[in-house]
Amino acid sequence: MKHVSILIPEGHTSLVNIAGTHQVLNQANGIAGQLGRKPVFDVKLVGLTKESRQDIGLFTVNPDYLLRDVEKTDLIIIPAIHTKWPDALERNRDFIPWIINQYNNGAEVASLCVGAYLLASTGLMNGRACATHWAHAAEFRRTFPDVHLVDDKIMTAEDGIYTSGGAYSYLNLLLYLIEKNAGRDAAIVASKVFMIDIDKDSQSPFIIFEGQKDHGDELVKEAQQIIEKSYSERVSVNEIAAELAMSRRSLERRFKKATSNTIVQYIQRVKIEAAKHQLETSRKNVNEVMYEVGYADSKSFRTVFRNVTGLSPVNYRKKYNPNTEKAS
Repeated sequence: MKHVSILIPEGHTSLVNIAGTHQVLNQANGIAGQLGRKPVFDVKLVGLTKESRQDIGLFTVNPDYLLRDVEKTDLIIIPAIHTKWPDALERNRDFIPWIINQYNNGAEVASLCVGAYLLASTGLMNGRACATHWAHAAEFRRTFPDVHLVDDKIMTAEDGIYTSGGAYSYLNLLLYLIEKNAGRDAAIVASKVFMIDIDKDSQSPFIIFEGQKDHGDELVKEAQQIIEKSYSERVSVNEIAAELAMSRRSLERRFKKATSNTIVQYIQRVKIEAAKHQLETSRKNVNEVMYEVGYADSKSFRTVFRNVTGLSPVNYRKKYNPNTEKAS
C-alpha cells in the first residue's frame, strides 16, 4: 500500500484540495476492492502543528501526524497555499528540507495549483516542467526563473514529481495517480463516480489573458498600451519601436524580460483575447470576428486561436456561447 502524506500548510490553504484528495484517493481504495484488489492508498494528513487554524478563521484542520513523526512516506501531496508569497514560505519553511529528504529517499511529490510555489522552493523543480494556475504564471516565472513553467498544461509528470494547473484541475492529476497505482480501469470508474473528464490535458480554454502589467518598465507598458489600443489593425514591431523612439532589438529585449512574451506573441494574445470575447458574447460568425481583430487570413487566425486556447474558434464558441446554434 502506498503511504500518502497530504501536507497541511500554515496560513490560508485550499481545504478543497485537502478534503478532495483525501476523499478521491480513499474512494479509489473502495473501487480497487470492487475490482477484487487490495487497497492502494494509505492517506494521512501531515502538519507542522497539532491544530492548524486557517487564516480565514472558519476552519481548523487536525493532522493525523506531525511532520517530525513521519520518517518515511511514498507520496507527498502539496495543496494550494493562498497566503501571499513570500509570507507563505516563511510560515511553511520547515516543510522544505523534509520534502527534499523524502524525495531523495524515493518518495514522489505532487503539487496542486499554487502549491507549486512551495514545491519550487525546494529546488527540485529546477530545469523541470511545472504547471500551476494560469493567473499566477507571470509571477511564478519571475519568482522561479529556473523552473520551466508550462501554464497551458493541466498537469505534468517527470521523475516522480507531479504538478497540476489551476483550481479543480487537481482532480485530473488525482485520476492520473489512481491510474498509475491502481490501473486504468480503476481510474475510469473514479472519473465516472466523481464526474471528472478523464484525459483532459490543457487548461488553455480557461485562460483569461489580462496582460502582464505588474512590472516596473514604463516604456514596455507604453508598448503594451499601443498594442491593446490597435489590436484590430496590423501593427508591426518596427512601428511600435519607432513610436517609442527605440531600436527594435532593445524594445524586444526589454519587452520579453518584463512580460515573458515576445512582442509578436503579445500581439497575438491580445487579438485572440478580443476574439474570445466576441465569440463568447456576440452572434457574429468566425470570419466576422477574425476581421474585427485584425486577421485577414482564416488559416492563420484559426491556427493561432487553437495554439492559444486549445480549441478551434467554432468549438470555443460552442463551449462558451449559449446562442451558438443561432450563429452561422
